[in-house]
Amino acid sequence: MPLTGVRVLDFGRYIAGPYCATLLADYGADVIRVESPEGNDDRYNVPAAPDGSGGMFLQMSRNKRCLTLRPSTPQGQEILRRLVKSVDVIIANLPDQVLEKLELDYDHVSAINPRVILATASSFGSTGPLSNHVGFDAVGQAMSGAVYFSGTDKQPSRSQVNYVDFGTALHLAFGVMAALRHRDATGKGQRVSASLLGTAIAYSNSLTIDAAVNGTDRAPMGNRSFSSGPTDVFQTSNGSVITQVVGNAIFARWAHMVDAPELVDDPRFGTDIDRGENSALLCAIMQNWCRDKDNETVLATLGRARVPAAPVLKPSDVLAHPQVQAMGLAEPMSYPDLPRPAPVVRAPILLSDSPKQVLRAAPILGEGRDDILRDLGYNDTEIQALVEADVV
Repeated sequence: MPLTGVRVLDFGRYIAGPYCATLLADYGADVIRVESPEGNDDRYNVPAAPDGSGGMFLQMSRNKRCLTLRPSTPQGQEILRRLVKSVDVIIANLPDQVLEKLELDYDHVSAINPRVILATASSFGSTGPLSNHVGFDAVGQAMSGAVYFSGTDKQPSRSQVNYVDFGTALHLAFGVMAALRHRDATGKGQRVSASLLGTAIAYSNSLTIDAAVNGTDRAPMGNRSFSSGPTDVFQTSNGSVITQVVGNAIFARWAHMVDAPELVDDPRFGTDIDRGENSALLCAIMQNWCRDKDNETVLATLGRARVPAAPVLKPSDVLAHPQVQAMGLAEPMSYPDLPRPAPVVRAPILLSDSPKQVLRAAPILGEGRDDILRDLGYNDTEIQALVEADVV
């Protein structure tokens, strides 16, 4: 596996840090998740297992070992120093002042291990008036223009899926891989920084370019689009589907499909922008076409016409969809006392010559602790003393 031999210290919380570490673990990195002896809050978010561990934890903590630690104690600081000396990558989505307090800032860790890569994720970066503020996914969505542009003019809407957090983790993992490549050439580590705000604005950049260059201030359109049509969610006789008709060729195929070929030469629909501006007319035609047909018929017809479309699925229906099944995206992962294995979706990429790590369950609290400490030079008597002192 490409990352075998790379050791990662995961101080991540919730998504941006932990998912970055998870992606590295999928391809062979040895990831040590550090938690308080009581367990971190993100372990228990939306409980799914009898011990209180949540679905997000089960997803984010696969293929990791767990070290419980109080790094604020003198003994904890010594353990942390030994860990820093032994690892290749440290991941921490913690504010800079917290990193400094824990002596996990780059000046401290690089003094101990010049080859170490410190990967950090924050809400707003390290400079500027909001740099010391905390936040979750929604702050990035809101400040990128995405919340304004979703929903309606009376009710902006955020995405329930935390795409900013996940995108920040992906950017951070990319940065770690680039830094590892740089270290291969120079022998030196470095700090890799990412932010929720940076990710969110990168994702919405085409909208901000449009506003800056064209002077536009486009209004929210719900599920429609200002730059294509018909793009919307349409009700069928037994559910709903979404279409995204982009480009003249697809529009022409759609127009023939709904028995309205005259729309192809209608000047109101000559370009994607034209179709976006007149999307109410196109969406009404599409809705009328869908109304008396079931989902299966609508999607089959759209598929034959090569018009992009998909069913609107509930979370409980997603993994049962034949396409998802065919792609093998979810793998069953056991966890103590779960009534059934958790269907975990791992890094959704395939390397033709590099398989993923064999799936291992997320660790129970402290699972792997003693082995990790032994690797750092502690004997069993010393480990027991640390346990009794509530350091680990």
